[in-house]
Amino acid sequence: MALRRVTMQDIADSCGLSRNTVSKIFNGRGAVPETTRKMVLEKAQELGYRQMPDSEQPKAEPRSQNVALFTSNMPSDYHFGTLFVPAFAGALSRAGYTLMMYELTEEEFMSNRLPAHATLDQTAGILGIELFSRPYIEMICSLGLPAIFVDAWAGANTSTLPYDLISMENVASTIALTNDILRSGGRRLGFVGDPDHCNSFHERWVGFSIALQRSGIPLDRSLCILDRDGRQYSDPEWYIANLKKMPVLPDGLVCANDYIALHVMTALKQMGVSIPGGVMVSGFDGTPQSAVVEPALTTAQIPGAEIGKLAADILLDRIENPDRPYRATYVNTTPLLRASTTR
Repeated sequence: MALRRVTMQDIADSCGLSRNTVSKIFNGRGAVPETTRKMVLEKAQELGYRQMPDSEQPKAEPRSQNVALFTSNMPSDYHFGTLFVPAFAGALSRAGYTLMMYELTEEEFMSNRLPAHATLDQTAGILGIELFSRPYIEMICSLGLPAIFVDAWAGANTSTLPYDLISMENVASTIALTNDILRSGGRRLGFVGDPDHCNSFHERWVGFSIALQRSGIPLDRSLCILDRDGRQYSDPEWYIANLKKMPVLPDGLVCANDYIALHVMTALKQMGVSIPGGVMVSGFDGTPQSAVVEPALTTAQIPGAEIGKLAADILLDRIENPDRPYRATYVNTTPLLRASTTR
């Protein structure tokens, strides 16, 4: 009877490691601690594995490797990514890695494909930002590379997929923003934004709902604008049409982000509604525009640069220690109470 061929999976099982870690050692792709490498090579020899590497000396760490950033939407002036990306790239550069940025076409994103020009031969890890699709994230996880995502699809915080997640804290700050409107006398409150667009929007909707519940105020969906996320959220006329459909104008509108809030304010002004006297408005992100609009927008400040540095630290640690438990990390945000909610 022919002897069964020893595989990398056999070695991984014997060492209590993942196949991905063992593969890195035999293929020379990715950094692995020397103690782990030595243990794997000794076990391979013991089991009679035939495809041993040419040299058992530790390989130099691949400091010329890249980290790939995949996004469906490159950061804009409204996005905290304008602070996040430079901080993330700087931390990687100091560790000897180069950040390669790939913006997905709509077709690539919807069909769960990598960009045609993306090459992963020299890729040590992956960052995903503005990837609000579970199937797409599942595809990236199937590549077997260390991956971290900034925010993700609605409900990603309850996923068991093999990736690290980093996000701004959303629930507590949204509760604080909603409570600020309630303290200013608001009783009829609405939410603006698609709660299913991404995990952060969903958590902000949860925070809004919790604040109302704690105050004994029923959640009235007729005062909310909850349409599926799309280009219409940049059209003041669309907001005006939705506001006119409401049985009564809300006392306050809690918006899923500053981008939405600024367009809501434009729509209210075009309707001749004063802010905050007629309707109070809050956003989320802490964009520069929020501070200069009239009146200044109540919002929550996201520490984009700090999140970028921390995301790089987590990904670099994952590259060096691929078998660590996966982490979901939240970074606190800061409510900024301004004139748009002060009566």
